[in-house]
Amino acid sequence: MSEIHSVTGTGIPLLVDEIDTDRIIPARFLRCVTFDGLGEHAFEDDRRQDPNHPFDAERYANASILVAGRNFGCGSSREHAPQSLMRWGIRAVVAESFAEIFFGNCTSLGIPCVTAERSDLERLVELVEADPTAEITVCLAENRVTLADHTADVAIPDGARSALRTGKYDFLGQLLDGADATAETAASLPYVSQFAE
Repeated sequence: MSEIHSVTGTGIPLLVDEIDTDRIIPARFLRCVTFDGLGEHAFEDDRRQDPNHPFDAERYANASILVAGRNFGCGSSREHAPQSLMRWGIRAVVAESFAEIFFGNCTSLGIPCVTAERSDLERLVELVEADPTAEITVCLAENRVTLADHTADVAIPDGARSALRTGKYDFLGQLLDGADATAETAASLPYVSQFAE
């Protein structure tokens, strides 16, 4: 796991409120055994209904910073939603607010989710639409987002910010890395070791 102090990339605007996880990745794609290939189905139903959806626009094809609205990722707790965004190419999300479980799932994948005021989000969208090649930087060290000459304060809970900046956001990875120590500790516990035989 690498430390994440900032993420820089071009932006993709989707300043819409109450986007739920079923819109991010429709339920029919949840039958997969692995998350491989989910990226191509991100927002699939929305994209079919809207020929101008940003995730189909060539100008945003290589974007990695998503600018979204209020309560982004609401609905079910499926990990497939942030997995599909990550596999599409999203490396950070700036929104007005996030659903709690979606936020946690993103953080455990190393995707910073920061909140900003609506006026700052609207300005970011204006700038991204005017120049899709302009880079956005989400800086966790300073809790700021910058694009061109626009800088805005952002917020992220301290625990998530610390986990990302120290590289300790992947709890399963930490358990796997410490498998030998975990087994050793378990073997020394009488209420666990008796079941190991």
